Parts: sequence; C-alpha cells; structure tokens
Amino acid sequence: MATKMKNKSIFFSILILILISSSPIFAQKIAFIASDVIRDKFPEAKSAEQRLKSIVDDWKRELEAMDRQIEELKLEISKNRLIWSDDEKKSKNKELEDLIMQKQVYARSKFEQNGEYDQSVKMLMQPIEDKIYAAVQSVAADDGFDFVFDRSAQPIPYSNSKYDLTLKVLRKLGVDVRAMEKELQEKIEKDPRNQKKDTKAPPGKRTRPRTRTDIDSREIEREPEQNPGNIENNTPNPDEEPNPDIRK
Repeated sequence: MATKMKNKSIFFSILILILISSSPIFAQKIAFIASDVIRDKFPEAKSAEQRLKSIVDDWKRELEAMDRQIEELKLEISKNRLIWSDDEKKSKNKELEDLIMQKQVYARSKFEQNGEYDQSVKMLMQPIEDKIYAAVQSVAADDGFDFVFDRSAQPIPYSNSKYDLTLKVLRKLGVDVRAMEKELQEKIEKDPRNQKKDTKAPPGKRTRPRTRTDIDSREIEREPEQNPGNIENNTPNPDEEPNPDIRK
C-alpha cells in the first residue's frame, strides 16, 4: 500500500512539473516539504508509528512461534520415519501440512493487501496524515504558494532551502523548531543563489570633450548684442535726450 501511494505521488509530481514547465506563463510559486522529517518530529505521528510497530511485532512473534512448531515437527518426522507405522507417518505429515497452511493463512490475513496491517495503518496514521495535509495547505495559503512538492516521495536534484516549508508546517502543528531554524538558516545563507552579488552602478552618459572648433561655431551662431552707444568714443546715442548738465 505504501509503495503504491509513493509511486502515485511520484507520477503526479512529474506530471505537474511537466504541465508547469510547458505553461506559457511561468509565474507559479513553488515550494517543498520533507514529509519524513515532519513525521519524525511530530509527536503524534511518532506515537502512532510506535503503536503500529508494536502491533506488527506481536504478529511477527506469532509467526516465529509457528515456524518453531513446524521445524520441531519436521525434526520429529525425520527421526521417526523408520519406526513409525504408515498411519502414524500419515497423521504426522497431515499435522505438518496443517501447521504450514495455518501459518500462511495467518500471514496473509495480517500483511496481504487490505489486510489487518493496511487497516491498522489507516486507523492509526490516516488522522495524522490529515493533520499534516491541513497544515501544509494552511502554510502554502499563508505564504502564497501554488504548488508544494514532497521531497521525501520524489527526490529533487536541487532545491533552494529558502523554499523549504518543513519547519513552518511543524510550527503550525505545534512543534518547537527553534533548534532546527539555525541549521536551515545556515543552508539558506550558504546557497550561492541566495548570496547577494555586487552590482555596479550604470555608467553615466559619456560626453565628447569640447574642441576649439565647437567653441568658435557657438560664438558665431550667437546673435551679437546691440551696443547702446559707443562708450570708447563717448558718442551719445541719438535716441537719448542730452544730459541737461552738458547743455548748461
């Protein structure tokens, strides 16, 4: 069951990546989580996994006890095959076949698809998965992400740690992640994609140095100012009235 769920997750992750990359408008915000880390740090998930492990261990002990019975009966048949009567041999062989069949039926009832193991996983782990799923949705909505991938289900060749929502999801679930935040921040700072690059100021407009020709041409184009009077010759302007002091 777990393998099929993982395969489906990988298939849909690849399908979504293809659809996104082929989109003409690539404006979606993408993040990721590590669900195995979330389950490992989430106390309720750890408790459920321990309970499931305890149930499986009980089943394994039962199967081991059956194996011992089968081996002991095989050894007994081997030792007495020459001294037992045909009826005794037939009875013991039938007992051995029944023990082997009993073990197979027991194992199938526990570990076969849709058996007790799958039902126990659903009963114990499904509520935990629902909580984790709701927390992922809430964090993604708060931070404005359109897609969140599970790095545990689908290995990612490269992922920028600043888009890792694992700790935010754990915090949403009530887990103290202060000890993990420092490690995450170090990963973010060490990533070359997140290091600030020195940007040079754009060069100013280059101007050609003024030449003597430019200066002369501008002087020629400038309109000459009219001289109100010949100051050097002291020639009065005919438009002006004579100074009364001079007439006197």
